[in-house]
Amino acid sequence: MKKVAWLLVLFMVLIGPVSAYKLYIYSPDQVNVGQTIKVTGNSTFPAGTSFDLVFYQAGYTATPIDRKTVVLQDYNNKTFAVAFPTKGLKGGQYKVEVQFDSGRQDQISSDSVTLRIIQVLDRSGEITMTSPLSQTLAEALRIEGSISKLGDAGVQLEVRGPNGPVFGPTWIETKEDMKSGDGVFTKKIPVRTAGDYEIQFTDARGFIGSQMITVPQPVTTATTTRPPTTRTTTRPPVTTSPPTTEPTKSPLSPIIPLLSLSIICGAAVLLHRKK
Repeated sequence: MKKVAWLLVLFMVLIGPVSAYKLYIYSPDQVNVGQTIKVTGNSTFPAGTSFDLVFYQAGYTATPIDRKTVVLQDYNNKTFAVAFPTKGLKGGQYKVEVQFDSGRQDQISSDSVTLRIIQVLDRSGEITMTSPLSQTLAEALRIEGSISKLGDAGVQLEVRGPNGPVFGPTWIETKEDMKSGDGVFTKKIPVRTAGDYEIQFTDARGFIGSQMITVPQPVTTATTTRPPTTRTTTRPPVTTSPPTTEPTKSPLSPIIPLLSLSIICGAAVLLHRKK
């Protein structure tokens, strides 16, 4: 009986390490809001094994924010990498955790690392913009403002527009405000396309935050071509006077010539008799 018990114990010892798989995940302990959390890892689980990496906001209750599925592959030695963006998140404590949807959770070795706590810092409040956040195409892009307590250490700018990268990442000069110690910056980056432009700020301590400048589409005034105006001159009606009718002369009565002839003849006869 004792021999059987010892055989069972020996069997469990031998089987235990075989059935326990290692799984490790790695991530930065701290990032700034706007940066991407890169989670990498490796495992001894067989290729084809799948699990989820879940990104939570830690607190009294964990609130899921994002979830990425990992399928282990032979070609990369069963290593993996996923990314979780933090743009728009609040500063605070977050975590990334491995989750299986099968009984594989019980096969993970005790020395595996399947949970990472990450502190997300919000530095966006350190940026003060003095240039307008809505600019016309003629004046864009005017990037002016200050970084709290930065002094003359300089700031790195990277600008992305509606069609992709526009400027940088390039360091520019900051001038120290002698009263506040802030780092004052100014930069003009001409653009030709309307849209939203995201400016990312980074200093020696890492990513600070981003600001958006909107360039509206110029308003074009439609030109209406009017047909040439034809002037119509209205003339007063012409009154045509009726033709002047001359009075019709009555022809001479034939009696008058006859009487004249008779008188002449009678006078001639009388003259002839006197002779």
